[in-house]
Amino acid sequence: MNKKVSFGVRPSVTRTSELDAEAWVADRATDEREPMKRLTIDIPAHLHRAIKTQCASRGTKIADELRELLLQKYGKS
Repeated sequence: MNKKVSFGVRPSVTRTSELDAEAWVADRATDEREPMKRLTIDIPAHLHRAIKTQCASRGTKIADELRELLLQKYGKS
């Protein structure tokens, strides 16, 4: 018994232009010279919800808010 499997048309590759890539990099660029390190923490769901709600109402990102709080606590040195 042979089973036939048909495959659809191969999807075309959509290439982004170099300008799109440059714009993406420029949007992500920061003026910081020091490399970034990732920090992962566990927090209670209610605290995450409160932080996310406040950040959304201000139009900011959670990472930016927390980074600022950490800089206030531990300084820029």
